[in-house]
Amino acid sequence: MDNALSAPAAAAPVMLTPVEVPNFVQRLNGLPLRSKLTMGAGLAALAGAVLAITLWSSQGDYRPLFTGLADKDGGAVIGQLAALNVPYKHEAGGTILVPAGQVYELRMKLAAMGLPKGGSGNTAGFELMDKSSIGQTQFNERLNFQRALEGELTRTITALADVADARVHLAIPQQNGFFREQQKPSASVMLTLRGGRTLDRGQIAGIVHLVSSSVPELSPKAVSVLDQTGALLSQTGSDSATGLDGQQLQYKQQIEAGYNKRIFELLEPVVGRDNLRASITADVDFSQTEATAEEYRPNQGANTQAAVRSSQSNESNNSNAATPTGVPGAATNQPPVPATAPINGASAPLQAAQGSGAGNNSRREQVTNYELDKTVRVTRGATGSVKRLNAAIVVNHRSVTDAKGKTTTQPVPAEEITRLTDLVKEAMGFNAERGDSVKVISAPFVVDKIEPADVPLWKQPWLTDLLRSAIVPLAFVAIALIAVFGMIRPVIKAAAPAPAPEDKAETVDEVVDDAELLPGGAGMPRLEAPIHNEKLDRARSLARDNPVAVANIVRDWMAGETAS
Repeated sequence: MDNALSAPAAAAPVMLTPVEVPNFVQRLNGLPLRSKLTMGAGLAALAGAVLAITLWSSQGDYRPLFTGLADKDGGAVIGQLAALNVPYKHEAGGTILVPAGQVYELRMKLAAMGLPKGGSGNTAGFELMDKSSIGQTQFNERLNFQRALEGELTRTITALADVADARVHLAIPQQNGFFREQQKPSASVMLTLRGGRTLDRGQIAGIVHLVSSSVPELSPKAVSVLDQTGALLSQTGSDSATGLDGQQLQYKQQIEAGYNKRIFELLEPVVGRDNLRASITADVDFSQTEATAEEYRPNQGANTQAAVRSSQSNESNNSNAATPTGVPGAATNQPPVPATAPINGASAPLQAAQGSGAGNNSRREQVTNYELDKTVRVTRGATGSVKRLNAAIVVNHRSVTDAKGKTTTQPVPAEEITRLTDLVKEAMGFNAERGDSVKVISAPFVVDKIEPADVPLWKQPWLTDLLRSAIVPLAFVAIALIAVFGMIRPVIKAAAPAPAPEDKAETVDEVVDDAELLPGGAGMPRLEAPIHNEKLDRARSLARDNPVAVANIVRDWMAGETAS
C-alpha cells in the first residue's frame, strides 16, 4: 500500500471498451405500458383525422339528382344508388343529391331501370291491347281501348316539368246508328302540381287541346282540368265573357307602363334622376258591341229615276149607244183623255166631263211596283280601346347653393311646371274630348335616412357560412394536433437518446485538482452522481488530503489491478 502510494507511477496506456448505446426501438420498448398505450391511441387518432380530412376533401360538389320525389320513389332510387356504390345525400322535400360528375350518368342508368316511376309509372298504355284473350267480348275490347287511351294521355301530361302526377277520365259514349243525334264525348283531367309550381293559361290550353285532339269528336269545351286543390283551371263556354280578365289586366298594365316609360324618358333628363314620380291610369274599354241597321231611302227626287219592279194592267170595256151627257158645248164633244197614275201621289187636274151613254161600261186597272233602296250596316266596336287617360306627376324641389355654400331646396317655378305639363300632354297623346287629365306639381321628396346596422363580426352572414363549411375540417385538424402534440410527441421525447456525455477525465481532474489529465477520458461513459452519504464525504476528505494516493488508486482501477 505504501509502495502504491509512494511516488506517482508512469502513466500506462489504458484500453477502454466501447459502451453499447441502445437505439430508439430499444428505448421505446423500455418505456412503461401506459406510455405505449398513449402513443398508440395518439397514432390511431392522427390516422383517423387524416383519413377523415382526405375523405371530406374528396367528396366534391353534390348536385340534385331528383327533386320532389315521393317516399316510394325516393326509397327505390336510394336502393339502386346503394347497389351501385354511389355516395348520396337525402334532403327534405324528396331531394336526392349525388356527386356533380355523376348526375347525368346516374339519371340515364336509373331511367333504364324505370326509376323514378312517379305517379304514372304503373299506368298502362296501349300495351293493354297486346294482351287479348280468346273469349274477350266487344265491351271488354272497348273498355281496354279506353283505359289504354287514358294511360297514354296520362303519360304525356306527366311529362310536363310542372306536373307531378295526372289522372285522365274519358267519357266515350257508345255509338248507336238508331239515334239521330249521337251523344258527344267528354273528358276530365286531374293534375297534381309540384310544390310551388303553377300552370299559365297557355299550358292549360295546351293540355285541353291535347286531350280533345286525341279523342274523336271531343270538343275542347267538353274538357275540364282541375288541380289537386279542386280548383277549375280550364275555361268553359259560359265563362268566355270573363275568361280574359287576366289578359285584360295585363293589357291595361302594359298600356300604363308604356305611357309611364315615355314620361320618364322625356322628363328625367330635364329634372334629373330620382327627382320624378309619375303614375298613369288608363281606362280601357273591353266591351264588345255589334250594331245592325237597315235603312230604306226614298227614291223620289228630281234626279232620281224610279226603278220599276213589276207592272200589271187590266182593262175591260162594254160599249152601247152613247148618250150625250154633261153640259152642252165644245167641251162635251172632246175625246176622252187616257187616265194616268201620278208617281209622287200628287192630285191630277180635273178633267172635263165626258159623255156617258146608256149601256156603256168601261174599266181599267194598272198596278205598278217600284224598287226601294235598302242599306244594311253591321258595326262592331273594337275591344281594348282607351277611353280616358289620367296622369299624376310629382317633381322634386331643386337644390340651390348660395354664395356661402349653404344648400336649400326651392320649388320648381310655375312657368317650368307649365312647360312640363305641355310635354307630358304631347307624350301621352292628350285628348280633351275623351276626358284626359294631366296634373304636374312640385313637392319636396322625403328621403328616409337608413343607418347601417352595426352587426358584429361574428354575426356577419359570410362569416357564419364560412364557419359552417369549415367547422368539420377544423375539428379534424384540431384532433390531429391534439394527437400529435399531446400524445405522440411526449412519448417520442421520452424515448429519444440522451445528449452526448461530457469528458469524465476532465471531471476527475477537477475533483483531484491535478494538472495531469487522465488518458482515455474522452471515451468514458457519463456516470451517475453517487449517493450522498458518509463514505462519499470520507473519500472527498482523502482526495483533498492525499491527492497523489487517490490518483494512483484510480489508475490501478482503470488498469484492472488490485492495490496491495
